[in-house]
Amino acid sequence: MASQHSGSENQGPWNNTPPRAPPEIEALFRQGRQLFGGMGSGGSPSFKGLLAIGVIAIAAIAAWSSYYTVPSDSVAVVQRFGKYVAEVPPGLHFKFPLGIDVATIVPVKRQLKQEFGFSTPGAVDPYQSPSDGRRETEMVTGDLNAALVEWVVQYRISEPLKFLFEVREPGATLRYVSESVMREVVGDRTVDEVITIGRQEIETEALLKMQTLTTKYAMGISIDQVQLKNINPPEPVQASFNEVNQAQQEKERLINEARREYNKVIPLAEGEKDQRIREADGYRLKRINEAEGDAARFSALLAEYVKAPTVTKRRIYIETLQDVLPSIQSKIIVDGSTGSILPLLNLDRQQGAQPQGPQQQGDRP
Repeated sequence: MASQHSGSENQGPWNNTPPRAPPEIEALFRQGRQLFGGMGSGGSPSFKGLLAIGVIAIAAIAAWSSYYTVPSDSVAVVQRFGKYVAEVPPGLHFKFPLGIDVATIVPVKRQLKQEFGFSTPGAVDPYQSPSDGRRETEMVTGDLNAALVEWVVQYRISEPLKFLFEVREPGATLRYVSESVMREVVGDRTVDEVITIGRQEIETEALLKMQTLTTKYAMGISIDQVQLKNINPPEPVQASFNEVNQAQQEKERLINEARREYNKVIPLAEGEKDQRIREADGYRLKRINEAEGDAARFSALLAEYVKAPTVTKRRIYIETLQDVLPSIQSKIIVDGSTGSILPLLNLDRQQGAQPQGPQQQGDRP
């Protein structure tokens, strides 16, 4: 108590001896006096020196905070005392300093994304990566099976005012909307559709529903794409599911092979069938044309026979012999004046001569 009393007396207004400043403060005062020359007697700082230092510091802070640069892929939303003033395009701009104007940079031309079930290393957006990826991926399908679904939502900030002022924490809200929509879409399908053939339909339907909800909530966000990543069954049943999936793939392979054989055999048979039909049509037309030609020839011959029966009969006889005789190997010509044909036959055998042609035998008597 005595020490405190004595200290208070030293610092009281009734003590004529002014208090001594610590050595560190005195060194700062000396440096300020050298810079500004505003030191009073006895080494204590004057009011003018401190005022000059404060004014210069405030001026430096004001100059430093009076300008800002907006990147080319962003815009700045300027607020004055918290009230919206303007939306500023990219470039160098000036504002009222010392917190009077506040410029918030919003990347309107940059494509942002949120990941569900996995995270990209080095992400700066706190809402890009999941806080509990395992919980987000666990979903129940329409046939009461479980599946682990990972997906990505790519979006842009289309309306900066709504993004900043209409919804509190729009990034977190978008995560909740995306998870709700994906659970709804997956819950309407079987596990086979989710894992194999229904991926594109799920992406399209989820995109449409997310766009509808973000517009309804006035979030100022435009959803560009919803992309499914890894979709797997739970670990306890993953081995069995892989076997079923392998069997389905084997089934599809056999079906494709059968279709390939079908496409190879059936068109060939169809071509052979068409070829046989065309050959039959050609043969039919040939026989019809030949029959019609023979009929026309016989009709013409009959007309000539009616005009001259004897001449026509002889001509027919001669033409027939011309067609028949060249194909006969041995020929015997019998003359009415000869009683026997044996000497002629024996003569041919004895001489060992070859059968003569029809013209040479025809000249023989």
